[in-house]
This record gives sequence, C-alpha cells and structure tokens, in this order.
Amino acid sequence: MINRDLNPDFLNSFLDYSITILNKSPNSIKEYNYDLTNFLKFIKIEFKLTNEKDYSKIDINDLTIEVIKKITVEDIHKYISYMATELRSKPATRARKLSSIRIFFKYLSQKAKLIDVNPAQNLETPKLGKRLPKYLSLDDSRKLLETAQNDANRNSKRDYAIITLFLNCGMRLSELININIKDITFSECKLNVIGKGNKERTIYLNNACVSAIKDYLLDRPKEGIKYDSKDALFLSERRERISNRTVQQIVKKELLKAGLDTNKYSVHKLRHTAATLMYQYGDVDIRALQVLLGHESISTTEIYTHVDNSQIRSAVENNPLANLK
Repeated sequence: MINRDLNPDFLNSFLDYSITILNKSPNSIKEYNYDLTNFLKFIKIEFKLTNEKDYSKIDINDLTIEVIKKITVEDIHKYISYMATELRSKPATRARKLSSIRIFFKYLSQKAKLIDVNPAQNLETPKLGKRLPKYLSLDDSRKLLETAQNDANRNSKRDYAIITLFLNCGMRLSELININIKDITFSECKLNVIGKGNKERTIYLNNACVSAIKDYLLDRPKEGIKYDSKDALFLSERRERISNRTVQQIVKKELLKAGLDTNKYSVHKLRHTAATLMYQYGDVDIRALQVLLGHESISTTEIYTHVDNSQIRSAVENNPLANLK
C-alpha cells in the first residue's frame, strides 16, 4: 500500500489521475509512486533542501510546486546519470523511471496546469540493447511438470496447476494470482484475466490446464477462507489469495527439485518458455501470439521470433546455393 501522507499533494493528484483517467493498474501506480518519490528525494538533495543523504530518511511531503517549477532537463539528466553511475541501474530500469518522470511532468503541465514549462518534454530514452529471452527447453519443461506432478507436499495439486498454467498459457504473475474462480468458463475452456495496463483479455485453456485446475479445485480448501479471498482460485496456507512472493517460492522450489538453475530461470522465464514453445511448435502467427501474451506492441512479441537457432541453421542449409561446389 502507498502511504499517501508521505507525498506532496501534487504527487497524490497525479496518482489519482493515473488511476481514474489513465486506468493504470495498482502495480503501475506503485511503480509511479516509487519512481517519483525517489526522483523528488534526489531533487531535494540536488537543490540543497536537505542535509540528509539517506534516501529512506528524506521527507518529500513538504515540497511545493514552486520547487518543481525550478526543475530543468539538466536536473533530470543528472538523476539518470546518478542512477547509472552510483546505483548501477540497468538501461531498462532507467528507461522505466524516465517514462514515469515524463508522464508526471506531462500531467503537471498539460492537465493540472501547475507548471508552465515541461522540462521532460524532449527527454530521450536510454538505448536498450536487445537481449534474447531465457527459456526452458521442451525437455526441461516436461521435467519441471513431472517434478511438480509427483511432488508429495500437501499443496501439490495447487503447485502443479500453477506451473501448468505458466508453461501452457504464458500468463504474467500478476494475472495468475488475481484469477477468480468465476473468471473460468469450463464449458468453453477459457478464462478472463486483467493484464498490464488494467486491460482484460481472454486466455484459452488446453486439456492440461483444464484438468490441472479441476483436480486442484477438488483439493482446494472449502472452509476458513478469508472473506476477501473467497473467490480467489489459488489460496495460500493461510487460506487467503496467494501472493506474488509465495508463487515465486513455489516456482523456485519446483525448479530446484527438477535440477534446473534458479539463477537462470524464474516465474517470468516460464512466461518466456510458453511463448517460445508456442512459436516453435505451435505454428502460431506472430500477431496471434501478441494477443495471447497481452503485448501492447508487436515489437515486444518479436523477440520470440529470433530464438529458434534450428530455424536459422535450416534456412542456411536449405539455401538453393548450399550444395554448389
């Protein structure tokens, strides 16, 4: 939860705008708040409005809009440089924080009309080097599923259903934990999830997913469930909606039991795995994969078109000039 008492009024107004008008998800709001509070703490240090160097001890709720009006593009560049040199932040992290700053100043200048000049208007995003996604091979995916299925712990059916959904549907962690039983339509083998940007989409379930969910539902606790978790599909030991952290621990535990590298693979890598396997073996169109994964831009989906080295090798070997001597 965000402690709004720690924020200046103009930051809380921006968060309200992001919720009501931009329709941003709770996770996005948390990211905005985190990114912007840290940026404003840097501004307090840079403008010598505090002698405190420990970010956790710097208050920003006394910042006025007059201070914000003094921020220039050079100040923002200094902050990004600070993240790169002092915090060793990756380009992707810096790009996300810049995006938060850009949206924030656009709101202050164009929507709230609290500042006359937008210092972030011409900000450039750090260049991001393209990296191939890490993913499990088909054999390792099978091994992980078999390990989860044969696990003897009392939550084995739940854990197996979680692994099965990740590897077959490619859903995000936030999407999985927020599934409600009423979101599932077994007669049509589908479920609705709320994805990134608070957008709803349909995920179709294959036989493995339907079977795993039905088996888990027979085992799912019937009594003692916390009131606000009665509709939740996946429950924790405390009989409340399962948390991000618990799912991450489940996946790590099953990866370790399957003898797979937990430094290399994680929950998000299972999403990469599902996407890669569907692209390699499912004869799926790239735009269909984009819809399935809930990607806003097809450029995000295109990373999965570059991962199959066997296709690249085959293309070279089947060049009509390959056998000429």
